[in-house]
Amino acid sequence: MLYFRGCVVREKLPQIEMATCMVLKKAGIDYDIVDGEECCGSFLLRTGFTDDALQVMHKTSQNLKDETILVSCAGCYNTLKNDYKKYLGVELDVIHTSQLFSNLIKQGIIKPKKLPVNVCYHDPCHLGRHCGEYQSPREVLASVANLVPMENEKENSHCCGAGGGVKSAYPELASEIALKRVDDALQAGAELLVTCCPFCVLNLESEKLKVIDLTEFFCLCNSVESLENNISKEDILKKSPNTQKKI
Repeated sequence: MLYFRGCVVREKLPQIEMATCMVLKKAGIDYDIVDGEECCGSFLLRTGFTDDALQVMHKTSQNLKDETILVSCAGCYNTLKNDYKKYLGVELDVIHTSQLFSNLIKQGIIKPKKLPVNVCYHDPCHLGRHCGEYQSPREVLASVANLVPMENEKENSHCCGAGGGVKSAYPELASEIALKRVDDALQAGAELLVTCCPFCVLNLESEKLKVIDLTEFFCLCNSVESLENNISKEDILKKSPNTQKKI
């Protein structure tokens, strides 16, 4: 298995990589990190630079053939799984971390420890709307927390506001959309907002509600010490306004 981290994880959220590797180690899975990893081409493709994207995609595909590729980024998952086939005719064996974790739970390889916290799940557009994967992340979250539904989710989920280059070109608009999504989670009673896309994590970050990647949360709930600043389960709960109201 090859772990393809993606640009956002490599450059801005290395704690997701740490958490992913620790879960893989705990599960006894042999893996390698892609040597000399470059961009999957998603951002170039979504922002209209198709020729540049195809060059990047062709180069990246040479390092990924004949391997099972694990990704923790929804954008990378959609691009590697669907766009490489569409534009290059290259079919890759790609699995998202949420799918892997769900399988590990079902097989009894990892036995989750449930945390008494209300969690909402934000569906990343790339994973849900474009790939139809709504169930695996929810199966994982339901095994480690109290999963509460939001008004708009699954097929009707709203974007975090960052996709398609909006965060780069229209940062204020991206922030406005993100705040509405956070408010949706708060209204549902969430103490945490969890998602499967590092780009969504960055855009949804808010003082109102703690936002965390599924891999990090799963790692913490299974007592795997890791993560930036030695964050603990208690730290997560303390950062949530809804939790503070209960104390």
